Amino acid sequence: MKNKMSRAGILLDVNDFAKARNFYETVMEQEIEEVIGGDHINYKSGMALQRDYKGIVEGSKDFAATPTGAKLEIKTKANNYQLAFEVEDIDYWQAKIKASGVEIIHDVHEYVWGQRVIRFYDPDGHIIELGEDLEVVAKRFLAQGLTAQEVSERFGYPLEYVQQLLNAK
Repeated sequence: MKNKMSRAGILLDVNDFAKARNFYETVMEQEIEEVIGGDHINYKSGMALQRDYKGIVEGSKDFAATPTGAKLEIKTKANNYQLAFEVEDIDYWQAKIKASGVEIIHDVHEYVWGQRVIRFYDPDGHIIELGEDLEVVAKRFLAQGLTAQEVSERFGYPLEYVQQLLNAK
């Protein structure tokens, strides 16, 4: 199909490319898909890091023959989006994130649907959320004696979805 979109993901503007790469590859355990020059990297998860995103959009001499006419204001800690990951062992990740020295927004917190989540800033001030995989949450509830119907009600999801989670792996 000619008009089909082929890739979706998120690109993060980073100030210190080496520091950001170290954080995402060492702390966040992201696997490299491809590195393009010294200022762009794609990860298998669908996220990418870019040095000088503003320069690309505005068409600076490093990236384009002529300016685009666009003007961007890059804000640190804009707090208007988050990059979310699901993990199996939230306690492992909380310890790892805390040991990395990044700024924690909040420690692991359990929401009414039972998912435990931690939020923090990456080195460039982007909000990162690590939440328990819902399959882990559903199986924890089942081990605590809840029925699949009770898990469905707690999640606010259809029973069929919860049954898929409970039968996974």
